[in-house]
Amino acid sequence: MPTPQLLIIGLDCMEPSLVFERWRSDLPNLSRLMEQGSYGRMESSIPAITVPAWSCMMSGRDPGELGIYGFRNRRDRHYHSMAISDGRAVKVPRLWDILGDNGWSVATISVPGTSPPYPVNGSLVSCFLTPSTEVPFTHPPELGDTIKTWMPDFMLDVPQFRSEDKQRILDNLYQLCDQRFTLATKLILRDQPDFLMMVDMGVDRIHHAFWKPMDPTHPQYEPDSPFATAIHDYYCYVDTHIGTLLQHCDDDTAVLVVSDHGARPLMGGICINEWLMANGYLTLKQIPDEPTPLEQVEVDWSQTQVWGAGGYYARIFLNVKGREPEGTISMADYGAVRSRLEAQLKTLTDPRGNPLPIKVYTPQAIYQRVRGMAPDLIVYFDDLAWRSVGSVGSGSIHTTTNDTGPDDANHAPFGLMIFRDPTRPQQGQLLQGTTLYDILPTLLHRYQIQAPPGLRGNVLNL
Repeated sequence: MPTPQLLIIGLDCMEPSLVFERWRSDLPNLSRLMEQGSYGRMESSIPAITVPAWSCMMSGRDPGELGIYGFRNRRDRHYHSMAISDGRAVKVPRLWDILGDNGWSVATISVPGTSPPYPVNGSLVSCFLTPSTEVPFTHPPELGDTIKTWMPDFMLDVPQFRSEDKQRILDNLYQLCDQRFTLATKLILRDQPDFLMMVDMGVDRIHHAFWKPMDPTHPQYEPDSPFATAIHDYYCYVDTHIGTLLQHCDDDTAVLVVSDHGARPLMGGICINEWLMANGYLTLKQIPDEPTPLEQVEVDWSQTQVWGAGGYYARIFLNVKGREPEGTISMADYGAVRSRLEAQLKTLTDPRGNPLPIKVYTPQAIYQRVRGMAPDLIVYFDDLAWRSVGSVGSGSIHTTTNDTGPDDANHAPFGLMIFRDPTRPQQGQLLQGTTLYDILPTLLHRYQIQAPPGLRGNVLNL
């Protein structure tokens, strides 16, 4: 049997247009995998966010089924109960769990949604949500001690990647990348697992930090910046690492390179709570003099029907009687208020008054099930070119900055996949219409493993 039988290289946020078109000739290892296999854009989950997208991809379940609607989710029906959802929120088996139950030895490195670590049939290194290496970050726990001997400065993420300290961010990015690929190589050589999956978060972090110098279409484009080629150079560096890693795998190892979503220039922000205030849905007891998080101001909930949360997309919550502590909307009126709100949101414009493409989703319409505390509406501003800003006090519906720190890029709804199966060479087959939900059923079918019932997604003809 090959070692490993299946290798998955996850590249968080890698943008398909950069790999497939703009820089393809500069990425020889990714190009070779494309020529020898199948590749194409791959639709992400809604929302197209690291958490929950990787867990959706690896479980074949959508955010509604998982009950995970972003990095932060409402814990309960209180107004300010948002908390980070870590791996404990994922209640269903993922690919490495299913393979392990079928006798495969597995190695999982830094896949989002694996913190805190938990037992698998092999080894697991937890993800960027792990607070530090001072807490358990591996299974088995002693693997963490081994990693610290290999890499005494082992990084879980790039710290403060939304800052102006650009050279430090860039240095950290390369260190993080080196460590992930080195660790993957060491575990392949030491343990010879049947399955190995690793995720590099550096691609995502470099987009957020360095898109402005690269892209003339960015509203804050920085011509002649010393970082103009930072993203291109990093893509090339990752490509070289992929080539090196593949040298430690057998010729008949199946290889999947995949990103959970894409990236695009951040055109600006829509201050969703300012808009709700302007339209009579949200009432504050006192409006602050400067932008302030909503949870830090006094909301008059008795006069409030709707509030929103910031992030890559807008989460809209209705203040429902019998559901929220001081609800104002009766269940009889819920549908009418939600429909009216949806229609009004679609009239949003850019700062010049031009119509903005707005997509408004209701969880019940896009998910197979709706668990946990789902938003009442999910809103994409121009396919995520504009992000949602939750703070209040700016006095404006539009902003050019992100309230969580300097940010050059936002997510895009399509990631990518490249799959080379040595037993079925497809010679550059271009995939159409694939979604991240197709990954799990396709791989289980490939290895003749019974899929769990009720998966979303299809078996791809690879």
